[in-house]
Formats: sequence, C-alpha cells, structure tokens
Amino acid sequence: MSNSPLFKGRLGLARSRIPYVDRHGLLWLSRGKLYVEDGTLRFQAAGSEDIPPGDYAIPYQTISMVLIGPGTSVTHDVLRILARHGTLLAAVGEGGVKFYSAPPMGQQRSDVARAHARLWADKDSRLRVARRMYAYRFGKVVPHKDISVLRGMEGGRLRESYRIVAQRYGVEWHGRRYDRDNPTAADIPNQAINHAATFVEAAADIAVAAVGALPPLGFIHEESSNAFTLDVADLWRVELTLPLAFSVAARVMNDPDLDLEREVRLEANRLFRKHQIIPAMIRRIKELLEIDGDDSGSDA
Repeated sequence: MSNSPLFKGRLGLARSRIPYVDRHGLLWLSRGKLYVEDGTLRFQAAGSEDIPPGDYAIPYQTISMVLIGPGTSVTHDVLRILARHGTLLAAVGEGGVKFYSAPPMGQQRSDVARAHARLWADKDSRLRVARRMYAYRFGKVVPHKDISVLRGMEGGRLRESYRIVAQRYGVEWHGRRYDRDNPTAADIPNQAINHAATFVEAAADIAVAAVGALPPLGFIHEESSNAFTLDVADLWRVELTLPLAFSVAARVMNDPDLDLEREVRLEANRLFRKHQIIPAMIRRIKELLEIDGDDSGSDA
C-alpha cells in the first residue's frame, strides 16, 4: 500500500481527490471502509460519485471532523485513534442532509465554546448577536432592541415569504399548519417544509459541531437542547428551506407517485453541495460568535 494516494497540501487535503471543506477541516467519506493499519488512518473507497476507487492514507492530525456517509464502515481502532487526537466523527446522510452522532468525544480547543458562553451570558451581547441574526434575515440592520418586537417582525416577514415562494413555484398555499402528533395529516406543501427544515437543521448540526459551539445556548430560540442549531438553520429559512420545500412540493403534486420525503432529501443533497451550505454556515457562526478563526491562508 506504499503507493496508495496520500492527501497532500494544507490540512493534508488540498490536492486529494476526496471532497472536503479545506479551511474548516471537514473530511467527507462515503461508500468504503475506514480503518487503521500500522498507526495510519486509511480509507478503502469502493467508488462513488465523489471518490474514485482506491486506498487512501488520511492525515487525521490535521482534520477537525470526519463525516462518514452511507455505505461506510468504521473499525474500533479508528474510534480510538480519532479520540486520542481530538478529531470528531459523525455519521451523516448523503450530502449532509442527516446528522447522526453519539455524544461528542470532545475537542482539544475550548475557545469557541467559551466565546459562545460569554456572549450568551451577558444580556447586552446576547441581544447584539440576536440583532445581528435578524439583520442577516432581514437584509438590513433593524433599529429595534426589544427581542419580542424582532420576533414579531420576523413572524410577519415569514408569513409573507411563504406566500411569495409558494406563488413562485405555482403551489396553492393555505398557511402554515403543523401537528407534531400527526405530521402526515398536513397538506403536501406543509409536509415538504417539515422535511426541508429537518434537513437544513441537520446541516446546521454539522456546522455547530464542527466549530465547537454550544447547541443549547441559543440567542433567539430558547428552552431547546439545540437552540443555537435552530438559530443557525433559520438564517437559511427564506433563501434555502422554503425554495427547497415548495419546488419539491410542486413536483410531487404533479406526480403523486413520487415519494415526498425522498424527493426533498435528494434535492437538499444537491443544493447543499452546489451552494456549499455547511461551509457557509460555519463562516456565519464564526462571524456571529466573533471568532477570529479564518485560517484560510495558502496551502503549505
């Protein structure tokens, strides 16, 4: 195996054929076996749309998080070696549309978590971050400093956004209706929104975990174990979640034989890849938490 590909360049990945998010240290693997041989982390790729068949040596010391997709197996030695070096491991759906993870093994750095906690604990800085989130959503800085007023403004804006996006895709819209106890009772557009929101939240889960932020400490959402994840996902609600949902809803309403959840999932996968949603979320989180973590210098 001495002639097998070794990831080269900054983070050990820049010239590899395996897709990754360079400056954030995310490594995406699917359809293969992740294992350890002679102290080296290796990936035996069966071959997929993104990864040609082959055996790859992985410089795990310079990777912050390994994301394993469908069709991937992992050995016990992999967990041991990643835990020793503080590298996170999570299972994800195709393109990051689902996020499955056991309790995190922890990161060697706590600067992001401490910055997050510091901003959240102070009333003034918490409001400052919340207003910044609303500025991203509204496309402008809002003058109001009362969080309840901002929430009311967002509610009105969102209702109008539902109507506009539904009209854009030719979908008849009767308002947002969702029964948590019986989600399939909703009409197709509402079910599509539920599915789309779930997939966008999964992408936000990945971004929050990769950065090392604290999911429970939300600046707008409260009383949820993933409040900050919901904050981040909502930043993409109008520009991503709603177009994703209504475009697929229109397709399924024209072809009832299509499976709604599957179609939303496939379209989410395509959009996440095309627009690099998770890297964008990571950048936005760093901006919100005022983290000077842009290490996007030239490859070494």
